[in-house]
Amino acid sequence: MSTVQYQNQHGDQRQHIGTPDIGEMEKRFNDAKTYILSSQNKKGVNLYTHLVKCVSRLLTEQPRDSAIIFEDVSKSVRSEDETHVEDQPPADSEQILNEEQKPLFEKGENTDDLDEDALQSPLPHILEQAYYFEQAGIGLGRDETYQIWLALKQLVDKSQFEKLRFWGKILGTEKNYYVAEVEQNADEEVEEEEENEENNENDEKDADEDEEGEGEEDPLPKSAYKPPPSVPKEERGTGVNKYTYYVCNRPGAPWVRLPTVTPAQISLARQIKVFFTGDLNREIKSFPAYPGTEKHYLRAQIARISATTQVSPNGRFKFSEEEEEEEEGGRQNYEDNEDFTGAPLSELIDEELNGWVHHVLHILPQGRTKWWNPKEDAEEEEQEEENEEEDGKAEDRIQPEQGPPLLTPIGADAEIHHTKAWTAKISSNLIPQYACAFVRSNLWPGAYAFARGTIWENIYIGYGHKYSTSDYRPELPPIPASEYNDGPEITEADDPTAEDEEKARLAAEKPEEEEEGEEEVENEDEED
Repeated sequence: MSTVQYQNQHGDQRQHIGTPDIGEMEKRFNDAKTYILSSQNKKGVNLYTHLVKCVSRLLTEQPRDSAIIFEDVSKSVRSEDETHVEDQPPADSEQILNEEQKPLFEKGENTDDLDEDALQSPLPHILEQAYYFEQAGIGLGRDETYQIWLALKQLVDKSQFEKLRFWGKILGTEKNYYVAEVEQNADEEVEEEEENEENNENDEKDADEDEEGEGEEDPLPKSAYKPPPSVPKEERGTGVNKYTYYVCNRPGAPWVRLPTVTPAQISLARQIKVFFTGDLNREIKSFPAYPGTEKHYLRAQIARISATTQVSPNGRFKFSEEEEEEEEGGRQNYEDNEDFTGAPLSELIDEELNGWVHHVLHILPQGRTKWWNPKEDAEEEEQEEENEEEDGKAEDRIQPEQGPPLLTPIGADAEIHHTKAWTAKISSNLIPQYACAFVRSNLWPGAYAFARGTIWENIYIGYGHKYSTSDYRPELPPIPASEYNDGPEITEADDPTAEDEEKARLAAEKPEEEEEGEEEVENEDEED
């Protein structure tokens, strides 16, 4: 290493070590670079990266007073590092929602070449319906309505439906449910899924029975008790399962098809009151125990609300002339009335409420729209024996359940604590010639319907609960069964001795001898 002499500003001469060798220089450079790379702040930014960004900005902009504005450049780079996306906290709910709804606004392929099938889509004009609902003070807002419209378009593009409509929105404690009602052409895939589920359940039951039978030398006695037959559910496309329902938690989220509903789920849904959370797989904890999860309870509530609140202007539908009226329950189907030109506004807001009719079948207490006879599946011999025994006893026979027929005016609905089941109003009294009529259900708060000319629609926005005049009280558990009464026939006693048995035998023989003597005396009297 070479040495040189130099003179400082005070005139003192000092000896200074010369420039180091190339190897030592490289070592010092690496040590310095390691230091500035390891020096990090709380955000994890090191000094080397910070200097590189500062120098890069100076070389790019090439300001005149670079030495003066270096501090400003350093502060600017440091502030950008602190607000960098990578160093920010996790994305909030709004950002997640925006990313989820981004596909709704993307254009599809081949939008320039539209064929007739694309123009004949079953997608309803929700914005037009929302315009009339907005006049009555009902709706979800234009932005949310438009997002729902785009979400329904996604559902239509993925599947083939005959009809589709926005049923409504059910509010939950954590998430909400947007409900779409569809009518499908064919449900082969859906039916196959349901059959596979039922087959899997039956296979599990059979496997459990086989496991119970194996390994037992002396099988336990089986009970002869036969539970009452369960009410079968109505097939898809009929009754309460006439329509298929899809739900999602928000527009842009994937649509989930709800399962078909059973009579037991509807009957037990009438006995409980549970708030929805937005989780379809949540367990329903209630008494009596509910047979299913939240998606089954949701489907049951949708069926109950639809059967009670789906109304239309009188004359909008009519019964087919070819269809004959059934003996039980009346007619089950109807068709569009092509001659319908719109109901007068005066009839729609009349106090008697005869301008609106129910176009969905009433759900019977059995949980079906069409009554099912429990003795239908009994054997013929048992039926003949029961008919002979019950001949002349009309009280013992099962009376079929009946409900109001289709297209019954809503004015005939039962009152709720001296209050009518429906309230009819006009959207505006200032300009009635351009106003629309709407009705509100007092039994299911949140159910509305509007009509103006030939345009009409139903919607539900609520918590999915029925109005009650009193506070909700859960059903009490059943009364415990009484204990078996001990009687002398089952009371344990000591075995009799030989003397007691002899006395009992003699006592039994004496009455027999006395009876024989009496018979001989009677015969002698008859001979005399």
